[in-house]
Amino acid sequence: MNRSQTATLAALETLIAIAIGVAIPLVPLSLLWAIQDGFATDWLVFWRAAVDIWLAGNGVDIRATADAATIAQVGVAQAAQPFFVTIAPLAFALFSVLAAVRIGRRAAETRYWQSGVAGSLVAALVLSALLTFSALSEQLRPSILQGIVLPPLVIAVGLAIGVIRHRVASAPSSASGSTVSPRASGARSGAAKRSASAGLGERIADRFSDTQLAILRAGFTGATAVVAAILAVASVLLALTIFANFGTITTLYESTQLGVTGGIAVTLGQLAFMPNLVIWVASWLVGPGFALGAGTSVSPVNTVVGPLPAFPILGAVPTADLLFGFVGILVPLLAGFFAAMLVRERLTDAATPAHANRTLAAGAVAIGLISALIFAVLASLSGGAIGPGRLAEVGPNPLWVALFVFIEVTVAALIGMLASGHSDDHPDTGSASAASGRSRLSERESGSASKR
Repeated sequence: MNRSQTATLAALETLIAIAIGVAIPLVPLSLLWAIQDGFATDWLVFWRAAVDIWLAGNGVDIRATADAATIAQVGVAQAAQPFFVTIAPLAFALFSVLAAVRIGRRAAETRYWQSGVAGSLVAALVLSALLTFSALSEQLRPSILQGIVLPPLVIAVGLAIGVIRHRVASAPSSASGSTVSPRASGARSGAAKRSASAGLGERIADRFSDTQLAILRAGFTGATAVVAAILAVASVLLALTIFANFGTITTLYESTQLGVTGGIAVTLGQLAFMPNLVIWVASWLVGPGFALGAGTSVSPVNTVVGPLPAFPILGAVPTADLLFGFVGILVPLLAGFFAAMLVRERLTDAATPAHANRTLAAGAVAIGLISALIFAVLASLSGGAIGPGRLAEVGPNPLWVALFVFIEVTVAALIGMLASGHSDDHPDTGSASAASGRSRLSERESGSASKR
């Protein structure tokens, strides 16, 4: 394909991805308009609501102004003043990223991948601007600047991941084999530095010694394992909690009196927040927990909740301290320990005999630091304001989550790195000494046999 075809195809795929993202809330809202509202309300109200949901899912803040009827129904005095809804249902952002990864990978398969990326971003920018202006109303007003910039930025993240993954996977194998063992040299080989096929990643890698690169790789690999393990356990725990509190959740559904169509719409809305809930449960496992309003706390050792919004899924939230809640801290500790065991051998191979323990300790700190940064970002993205007054503080505190993750994972990783029978002698040195000893013993035995 030529440049224009590559750009056009990427732009079309981006258009389809955004259309699907808007259609996900629009379809149930349209059914609600047709079945329960009986076509009485202007359909554009539901269109704007669907676009607002999609924009919020991509990180756009929504300014809400409630009318008198809504204020009386909610019963919150602060609702009389305009307030911001800043929490993002992360399922929409996740869908956008995954779709953009596919678009970026397809663009990277062509010669003119830069044109594909540019076409996708231009399409996302134009369509986001049109959607943002179409959603403006007196009751709900998305931030115009954020609405134009943030959705394309989310798309850009996915495009970058897709392009980088494809280029790394298709990189020449010779580039990876052109390095010298760190025990023979602390720097990258000159041949690799002069390689014409070396990409940006290879040129950046040339600035570090092999030991430093091994520490960075171990940090990213171990942190990925830690984050994946904690989120996996959090997902299972969330599912079990929902199952255990199914009766309470059902009662809350019945109390809303939304009917079948309204119940389906509420369920889809709650599914959009499932990534947020998984991150909240992960924050609970780590220790700081999360808040469901100002002055509230849901953590393993302290649970204080006030009146909650009428979302049925919140029926799974514990209302009192759990007897063995502190056991959850074992999850990040075990994740850090086994992540260290996962990368320990590679770090040992990359370390010089005199600095083996120091290299292992640096790898453990790298795992803890990168894990903390990832969880800080996740916690920040998962929280925000969902209403006026006390509902302006919902979700985990990113700083506390990062601090707890760093301490727990680093300590566990240090134990995993250093407490597994590692001696001061480098393993290769010991193996070489043993082999030399066996060789000398064999020579002496051969000499004795020849004399006899």
